[in-house]
Amino acid sequence: MKEIDVVARHKAPVVSPQALAWKGEELWLSSRDLGNFLRIDTEGWKSVEELDPPGVVWAAVATDDGWRLTIGKGLNDDRYVYDYTVSDGFRKLFACPDVTGSYLSFDGAHLYLSQWYKGLILQLGADGKIMREIAIGAEICGHTFVDGMLYVLRGKENKDVPGKAEEWRIARLDPAEKEPRVEDLATIPFACRSLTYDGKKFWSNHRAANETVSFAIES
Repeated sequence: MKEIDVVARHKAPVVSPQALAWKGEELWLSSRDLGNFLRIDTEGWKSVEELDPPGVVWAAVATDDGWRLTIGKGLNDDRYVYDYTVSDGFRKLFACPDVTGSYLSFDGAHLYLSQWYKGLILQLGADGKIMREIAIGAEICGHTFVDGMLYVLRGKENKDVPGKAEEWRIARLDPAEKEPRVEDLATIPFACRSLTYDGKKFWSNHRAANETVSFAIES
């Protein structure tokens, strides 16, 4: 299987870049260690706006009425879904199932939340109740919708295997299928975190290297 085609690597304007999302023409990212959520000028590659969330932003996605964010709180890093609008700020909506969950995507109607080690993507209702489970068959470190298809970063963190590098692939599935078939498209040569799409190319974070990477997939 071929590797992704890396377009550019950018030094992140914060340490430990975590959440990554496009909203219109704007790129936003969070810092796992600093806890902020930033709007990035992609021309000069610098922060031009900074928000102060009520916890660590593990994931974010733009929706039709603002933002949805997975935010970790407390000593146990319990996970909750918040929304954010300029007028109302951050508001807690509901706890993630079993107060665990990380990455988010939005299909225009429903929110999807992944549970990393369970290898599941959950379609959620507005109240946070699980409407559907999609098994991905591996650990999950990001997902995003492109033209109705769901693209997923899946693989192994190998955190319990000393000296073993992380192994990740970008895969694709059609959520319209009753039992979606997950198709691997390319390997990812770095420990990726988060996935978003700007209309032309994909983006992910190489958190350990403090980099944000844009890439394409050969057809």
